[in-house]
Amino acid sequence: MPKPLNGILKPPKRADARRNYEALLAAAAETFSAHGTDAPLDEIARRAGVGNATLYRNFPTRRELIVAVCASEVEALRDHAEHLVDIPPREALIAWLDKFVEHIAANKGLAAALMTGAHDNSALIEASNEVIRRTVSKLLDRARLAKAVKPDLDVVDLISLANAVALIAESDGQAQARRMLRMFFDGAAVSRRD
Repeated sequence: MPKPLNGILKPPKRADARRNYEALLAAAAETFSAHGTDAPLDEIARRAGVGNATLYRNFPTRRELIVAVCASEVEALRDHAEHLVDIPPREALIAWLDKFVEHIAANKGLAAALMTGAHDNSALIEASNEVIRRTVSKLLDRARLAKAVKPDLDVVDLISLANAVALIAESDGQAQARRMLRMFFDGAAVSRRD
């Protein structure tokens, strides 16, 4: 199990309880993505192969389940970056941004549901944003060191780009979004004049 997002996720310690917790998170992420955050919780428990009591013991409210899914997905994005160290820095940055765009496009309803009570989850939102900023910064620094991108490219630019490209993914599909992302990086590449 990944490191908890600044202590916000607190999965059970017992192995069997942790398996149920992880199954519930996976089932909720899949169900929310397919049917929105108003999907029946009974369906999530069924998909996870657990009873309703196990669902409510882990996540007493729908909101707590939404928060846990969001935190889990941000952790997965952070961990994905660590698996990209063996590929060239520019390609690693593009691959991670592809994954981030997929995440944004697939979880529009999830983010909206979380934002309805932003004051309740401000610690999660701030921790999530910080994890994303640090992850992009690390990948970007690596690409800059390799002189694979222009030195003035910054984290805010890339996060804004990812959000814009996610809109393309929602309307035109992930293939078009990937094409747009690569077009941007072709323009952001360091030329011999730079």
